[in-house]
Amino acid sequence: MKRIINTITNIFSIEELRNRIVATLGFLLIFRLGSYVVLPGLDSTKLTKNTGGILGLLDTFLGGAFSNASIFALGIMPYISASIVLQLLTIAVPYFQKMQKEGESGRKKINQITRLLTIVVTFFQSIGYVSATIPQDAILIDPVLFKASAILILISGTMFCMWLGERITDRGIGNGISMLIMVGIISRFPGALIAEGMSKGMSGALFFLVELIALFFVVMAVIMLTQATRKIPVQYAKQVVGGQTVGGQRQYIPLKLNTSGVMPIIFAQSLMFLPAMIASIWADQNDLANAIGSTFSNYTSWQYNVVFGILIILFTFFYTAIAVNPEQMSDDVKRNNGFIPGVKPGKPTSDFIDNVISRITLPGALFLVSIAVLPAIASLFGLSREFAQFYGGTSLLIMVGVVLDTLQQIESYLLMKRYDGLMKSGRVKGRVEPVESF
Repeated sequence: MKRIINTITNIFSIEELRNRIVATLGFLLIFRLGSYVVLPGLDSTKLTKNTGGILGLLDTFLGGAFSNASIFALGIMPYISASIVLQLLTIAVPYFQKMQKEGESGRKKINQITRLLTIVVTFFQSIGYVSATIPQDAILIDPVLFKASAILILISGTMFCMWLGERITDRGIGNGISMLIMVGIISRFPGALIAEGMSKGMSGALFFLVELIALFFVVMAVIMLTQATRKIPVQYAKQVVGGQTVGGQRQYIPLKLNTSGVMPIIFAQSLMFLPAMIASIWADQNDLANAIGSTFSNYTSWQYNVVFGILIILFTFFYTAIAVNPEQMSDDVKRNNGFIPGVKPGKPTSDFIDNVISRITLPGALFLVSIAVLPAIASLFGLSREFAQFYGGTSLLIMVGVVLDTLQQIESYLLMKRYDGLMKSGRVKGRVEPVESF
């Protein structure tokens, strides 16, 4: 307990870190307050709560904003969908490839295009949201006026959420977009946990205890997945500089088993929302649309989980290919007079690194899939839908990934100011010791 108090004291004694934490909490508070501001012209008591299927999962990500018909009902999801499209274009279209290589100016252009595309995506999603999820008897004003104003407000709400995420990234702690999703998930967890315990009652207390123990081991497995690293040893040649011998040290290139983090889950989940939302518009007029909507609205169906798993694997390889550049790693090692023992410098080194990445990405992607489909498996054992969403899958992966990333940034500030880290033993992501031998 004393160490915990000392760590908290050290954290708030660093002015920059303290300001960033306060700014993050302030932005998150604004986001949560906006989740309870209902669209003008609605009777909130007549709204239907989406507690099951894909809409219930979306409502979990948005912290209840979706079912509340709030001004943040679509949250940050349209921005994520737009980002996916732009990242795909940077691979397939030469114009965007050239733009990406232009450095800072190119990134600014891509960000501007992403914002414009976000408005377009939000426009179509807001039409589907207003048409499919808001009952007519809940509208208190002229329906045409309400739909027009609701679409405009939903677009503004998504753009404001995007702005909040960018401000958290720039002035706060952690990735702002992931942080907004995480706080929405966490806000629903206490209620789901209490409801699960009450539903079991005294007669099911033992089974509820087993559920909590299983949840603990699932969390440990997710942490292991997030922290797992493949270390490639690198030997640096000795050099004589100014009469002193420098270099000759053995370090390593840390390649994470799950380089892409939570992004494949977020990307895949964003795309999984679209079929059900689009099909719901024509569900009453078309049998095929009705079948697609019912299939992709049930996250426990095998069709949903197969498509979901394939998307996760594809996005894992896609995001890893973007985040890790073996040729650049090889050039950096060679530039610093280093080499991988047993591997020639240059192209053989980049090929070796690429082969290692390919070998560890597939098991990492499969592990991601196994964790992501756990809610569907948990539902088969009698867990409630609300609690099963937290038991594993997307919600847990996002929470653990974002929390570890935030803790890493806090630890970096502590170590930079020569304070002890967050833990006396163990490692937060990014804290690893050099390899001393093979």
